[in-house]
Amino acid sequence: MKNISFWERNWLTDYDYVVIGGGIVGSFTALKIASENKNARVALIERGILPLGASTKNAGFACFGSISEIEKNRKEMSDDNLLSLLELRIRGLEKLRNDLGDKNISYSNCNGYELFFDNNGLEKRIYEINELLNPLMDKNCFSLCNKDIKRFDFAKEIVVGLAINKHEGSINPGKMIFSLKQKLGSLGVDCYFSTEVESFEETSSKIFLKLKSRNQSIDIKTNKLAICTNAFAKNWFEMEDISPGRGIILLTNEIPDLKIDGCFHYNQGYYYFRNIKRRLLIGGGREIDIHNESTLSFGSNKIIRQKLIEHIKTFILPDINFKIESEWSGIMGFGINKLPLIKRVSENIVLGVRLGGMGISIGSIVGEKTADLIIN
Repeated sequence: MKNISFWERNWLTDYDYVVIGGGIVGSFTALKIASENKNARVALIERGILPLGASTKNAGFACFGSISEIEKNRKEMSDDNLLSLLELRIRGLEKLRNDLGDKNISYSNCNGYELFFDNNGLEKRIYEINELLNPLMDKNCFSLCNKDIKRFDFAKEIVVGLAINKHEGSINPGKMIFSLKQKLGSLGVDCYFSTEVESFEETSSKIFLKLKSRNQSIDIKTNKLAICTNAFAKNWFEMEDISPGRGIILLTNEIPDLKIDGCFHYNQGYYYFRNIKRRLLIGGGREIDIHNESTLSFGSNKIIRQKLIEHIKTFILPDINFKIESEWSGIMGFGINKLPLIKRVSENIVLGVRLGGMGISIGSIVGEKTADLIIN
C-alpha cells in the first residue's frame, strides 16, 4: 500500500459488496444492493472523474428503437425474442423515470422521429411494426407526420418521409448520474472516483482488489463483487461475447433560427440528432468504418466526422451556417446477442455488461438484475 494511514487501512478496506463501474448500470446495482442490505458495507469504484464508458457521453435519447432499427432486428431474431428485448427497453425507461423522477433527469416528452429517404411502402411498414408492438403498447406507436418535414426545415428533396413516436423523449445524462450519486450517498455507499482497479483475485474466503489513484494505491477486500464496466469488462473476461463500439458526437454553436425540436433517428438507428436548446447535437455513423470503431480507445474518426457534417449541410440544416464547437466519444458494449450479459462468473462474482448502445433505456433494469444475482 502506498501512502495509506493506519486509520484508512483499518476502516476503508473491508466491504461486503464492491461494484466496479460508476455508470448507470453500476450505480443502479449499488443502489439496489444498499437498499436491500441496510447494514452492508458497499463500495462503488470508477476509474474516471466521471463515468468513462458512455453513460454521460451519449446523446440523451429516452428511446427504445426506430422503425428501421426494429425491422433490422426482426430479421436477426424471432418476434418473441424481439418483443422481449423491446419490453426490456420500455420497462427500463419507466424504471429510470420512476426511480429518479423526471425533474431529476430533465426528462422531456419531446417525441421521437425517424427520417426516411425512400417513401415506398412506408405506411405498410409502419402498420406492420405497430402490429408487432401491439402487445406492449396501448395504441399505435408510430405514425406518419410528413407535414413536419417542412416545419423542421429539412431538405424536402432528400427527406421524403417522416414518422413520429409519441412515446419517446430525451434526458440529461449528466443530471441522471448526479442524481444517482446523491441517492448512493444517502444510502451510505462509499463512492471512489478516479480510482482504477488494477487487478482482483478470488480466494475461498474473500475477493482481493488492488486499487490505484494518482498518488495512492491500496488493497481492499470484499465478500462479493459486481463488474459493471460494459465493453471494458473484456479486459478481464476475454472469452465473453463482448465487443466494444465507439460512438462520436458533435455539437454545433448556437443557431438562432434552429427549427429542430425533438429526438431524430435514421438509417436503422445508426445516426441520430437532437436539439440542445438552440444547438444541434448529432452522432453515430460507426457502421461506415465498423472495424476501426470496434475499439476501447476514445477519439475521433475523420471519415465519420466528415459524414456527419455532410448530413447536417445537405438535409438536416440546409442553407444554414454552423460550426462544430465541441465533440466527444463514448465506448459502448455489443455482442452477437442483442440482450445484455448478466451472469455469474464465479460463486461471488457477477457481470452486468453489454448494453448494446441502449444504456439509457435498459441500464436501470440491468443494474437491478445484476444486484439480484449477487445478493441471492
